[in-house]
Amino acid sequence: MLDFFLTKVKGLFSSPTTATQKPVAKKESVKVTKEVVKEVATTETDDKNRVVFSPTKPASQPAAQSVVQPSVSKEELDRVNAQAQVILQNAKKIETEAKAKETEIFQRLASLDEKERYLIQKEKSLDQQSLDLKNKLTSVDDLYRKQLDKLEVISGLDVEKAKQLVISSTEKKMSSWVAKKIEEARDEIRQKEEEITKEVIVDNIRHGVTDYVAEYTVSTISLADEAAKGKIIGREGRNIRAFEKATGVELELDETNDIRISSFDSTRREIARIALEKLVKDGRIQPLKIEQIVAQTKNDMDKILINEGKKLCQEVGAFNLPLDLIKEIGKYKFRFSYGQNLAKHTIEATKIAIGIAYELKADVNTVRLGALLHDIGKIVADQEGTHIDLGVDLLRKYKIPEKVINCVAEHHEDKEFSSIESVIVYIGDAASGARPGARYEVHEEYLKRMKNIEEVAKGFAGVISVAAYQAGREVVVIVEPSQVSDSEAEVLSQNIAQKLEEEAKWAGQIKVTVIRELRTSSVIAAPKINKNAVKED
Repeated sequence: MLDFFLTKVKGLFSSPTTATQKPVAKKESVKVTKEVVKEVATTETDDKNRVVFSPTKPASQPAAQSVVQPSVSKEELDRVNAQAQVILQNAKKIETEAKAKETEIFQRLASLDEKERYLIQKEKSLDQQSLDLKNKLTSVDDLYRKQLDKLEVISGLDVEKAKQLVISSTEKKMSSWVAKKIEEARDEIRQKEEEITKEVIVDNIRHGVTDYVAEYTVSTISLADEAAKGKIIGREGRNIRAFEKATGVELELDETNDIRISSFDSTRREIARIALEKLVKDGRIQPLKIEQIVAQTKNDMDKILINEGKKLCQEVGAFNLPLDLIKEIGKYKFRFSYGQNLAKHTIEATKIAIGIAYELKADVNTVRLGALLHDIGKIVADQEGTHIDLGVDLLRKYKIPEKVINCVAEHHEDKEFSSIESVIVYIGDAASGARPGARYEVHEEYLKRMKNIEEVAKGFAGVISVAAYQAGREVVVIVEPSQVSDSEAEVLSQNIAQKLEEEAKWAGQIKVTVIRELRTSSVIAAPKINKNAVKED
């Protein structure tokens, strides 16, 4: 700044002098100017290395010099002083701005220092909090383990048993939600499948109706008059004894003109029926004739079986089977399962299965043969084993396709289903066997199965009594209302049904009904009669 000022001063006096001035005067003028400038301002630096302008007082000069007169005019000196003042003001303004900026910088530095100290303190505080939190977590874990051990000692239960108690309690609380979900699932299943299932099964059951009559263990023959009955009995009963000995059946006669042929062997019963019809038609009933007719009927039985087998095969649309296999199929007519005629059952099951196979686009021919032959092992009487194993061996003997054999082997779920055709054969068999009135069973077996069903249902908590109806296909369970809520009753019926599916054996479906009935009663004592209030007549 001083250099700039000196440059300006020099520029003022660098113009040429007048002609009247002498060279000596020029030197004196320069000297005086320097003196003036020196008087105007001097520069110095303060302790912060800043430039400071300050006017200086003229130094004391010798008396000889003070008398020297300046050669500069007053106007020029005033002009120089004015410029010097302007420069000095600008310098002060710059100095003031510099001081303000410096102050601002110092303030910012102080603020940054403060923030740095705050962040450092905050970091230390967070580290300490993290350490404290870690210590607290460790302390909580130790305390939890100690409390858990103490709880196990007090309750006498380990963790697993306590979990089971909590789970059972939660299940009880959630029973209403589970019951609601079960009901929603049932409604959804009904909406999607009930109509289609009913339509398919009902339509195929309708087409599966046959003309076969289930005769169970008795065949009946109607006679024209009492004379024929007397001939059958013979003198002193010799004809009836000869007939029973030749056929192996029992004849039962009553006051009517009907004769009942009784035997558990359906083939013997059929031979006896045909032979008796021939004897009645011939009219010559005597022991020798009886033996001849029975022997002839036994020899003709193969033709009868083949004819019956052909009829059955034609009924379901199966052709080109081996003749010996058709003969075995003909035995269906004289075989019964739980009182249900095997031929009738086979026709029903086959037609139902074929209808379902058409709906599901399955292999109809495989389903047809699988359903036709699924119970063929039941007519094998001279070998030991289940009817499934006997049937599979017999079909392999006749080189039946493996897919059909798999349907026979899997129709009771003894093996896992290997194809959709096996499932369809299983459904057809179950639908025919589960039809109401289709089957009956021995009284002892019936009671045993009913007792088994009731015992399974009684094994659940809160059950008071159980009653099985409809041959075990309907079970009514009565529960204690104080122990089982409405929602829990819904879940209980599902659990009993699942348990019966695992343990009890029956043909078809079973319906479980849980009854929860709350009854309350109150007793009131009759008040004493107020004799005064009684109106006397």
